[in-house]
Amino acid sequence: MFTGLIEGVGRLAAREMRGGDARLRIEVGTLPWGAAADVRMGESISVNGTCLTVVAFDATGFEADASNETLALTTLGDLPLGRALNLERAMRPTDRLGGHLVSGHVDGVGNVVHVWDDGRAQRWLFAVPPQLRRYIAAKGSICVDGVSLTVNAIDDSGFEVALVPHTLAHTAFAETKPGDAINLEVDMLARYVERLLASKDTHEH
Repeated sequence: MFTGLIEGVGRLAAREMRGGDARLRIEVGTLPWGAAADVRMGESISVNGTCLTVVAFDATGFEADASNETLALTTLGDLPLGRALNLERAMRPTDRLGGHLVSGHVDGVGNVVHVWDDGRAQRWLFAVPPQLRRYIAAKGSICVDGVSLTVNAIDDSGFEVALVPHTLAHTAFAETKPGDAINLEVDMLARYVERLLASKDTHEH
């Protein structure tokens, strides 16, 4: 589990296709790393919102395998080498939950439509696949490329958020631009509510 609060910005250093899968090499950049960070084999790291398992690591980065399904459902198969990546290590039971509960299982891929200044902040408009719109609500939470954000508005084409200067300075949004694809994970509470309502309807009929 993750919080959607980015710990560092890294880079996609290499992508080696292995049949339908890919071995990714990720430079950790500003993510606290090394012996002092107690990095371990097999730990989970959120990479642009996608939960990946560390299969090898050294002083500057780590390697992880992305399955065919992961490549199909996320942006990781298409991102250019050198692209900035939002990184977050898995949360510990003692951590503060400053964002929202994020599983690292991407629900779909959207796109940046428009970005405009709003004081010192920026407003971002994202297009979202139709099948995900019902899970998004104004003032609700959503995870975009691994970042926990609050939805300002939602309509038939997508949703809008505000990014404060701190978020812009400490995430890959600093290098993201209109037209770019982004990973989306809807709030898991919305999925549970849908499941509960569907189960209620089934039992009533």
